[in-house]
Amino acid sequence: MSSQPSTGMATPITYPPPERASTGNTMVPYTFPQAKLKLQQTQPGRTPLVLVACGSFSPITFLHLRMFEMASDFVRFNTSFEVCGGYLSPVSDAYKKAGLAPGYHRVEMCSRAVEQSTWLMVDPFETVSCDENGEPAYVPTARVLRHFDHEINTVLGGIEGTDGVRRKAKIALLAGADLVMSMGMKAFFPTRHHHHHRLSLHKLTLCTGEPGLWSPVDLGVILGQYGAFIIERSGTDIDEALATLRQYEDNIWVISQVIQNDISSTKVRLFLKKDLSVRYLIPDPVVEYIEEHGLFQDEQSSKKKNNDPSSTNGKEKEKEKPTTADGTNTSSSSTEQATQQN
Repeated sequence: MSSQPSTGMATPITYPPPERASTGNTMVPYTFPQAKLKLQQTQPGRTPLVLVACGSFSPITFLHLRMFEMASDFVRFNTSFEVCGGYLSPVSDAYKKAGLAPGYHRVEMCSRAVEQSTWLMVDPFETVSCDENGEPAYVPTARVLRHFDHEINTVLGGIEGTDGVRRKAKIALLAGADLVMSMGMKAFFPTRHHHHHRLSLHKLTLCTGEPGLWSPVDLGVILGQYGAFIIERSGTDIDEALATLRQYEDNIWVISQVIQNDISSTKVRLFLKKDLSVRYLIPDPVVEYIEEHGLFQDEQSSKKKNNDPSSTNGKEKEKEKPTTADGTNTSSSSTEQATQQN
């Protein structure tokens, strides 16, 4: 499913309305986004690099965006690469995890979040990929990276250097430390709490297609053929995981997070369910989109907004569980509070 070469703006994608989002329709029209891709290098002697972050982005947060900026700075000062583009790749609706908004909503939120960026783009490839029955299909991360490799290096012919010679761009995964931690676990064993990891580990499958497992073949493609830039996180012992991935150490770059940021989509959704403000945790255009479409509200909140009398019992139950300023219940802890994910 490749697009034709183009030098202009990418053709807009027409998403199905909410009532048709998961009815098994065939794939919607797709064009690879390249409007912000730097097709000609400006720094001589460097290898063109394109960063790809896969994830739920439900919703996208400032940390997701900061990861790209941290990586860009790291690349500029510590490597021989030149960043030519960055892509967000929201996961397929086939991953039916709690809190996952429909793909067309997540793509739109991401698009609004990067609208002012000069180099970040959103690729809906995963969200529009369907199986033979027209249902949303899992897209393994290895396949996602191959997709970018094909579109940029085959269809577009690579990136032109300052000497006029076109070269293949290096495609690399951008991820949080949880990714390497999970990769460092013994192959073929399910990752514990895999659904909370930043990079939607469900997409890395064995030949059986069972989600939640790391395939050695996929690891070879992701870390061996392409490589990864990893944002270190406070409280994560990444060295032990890297020790088990020593064969790929020359293709893994670890970036220290100088200013710690633990904003997560999980926490944002929790705030929204508690009717707390999420401004300055996520971009304003994303806040406005969430409010416009009533996303991430639990059933009780929805009833309250609709003035449904049956929501009275729910309100009484909420009064029994006092809420602190950070959105947590004082009477109990929440699994969502303790985990981070896209």
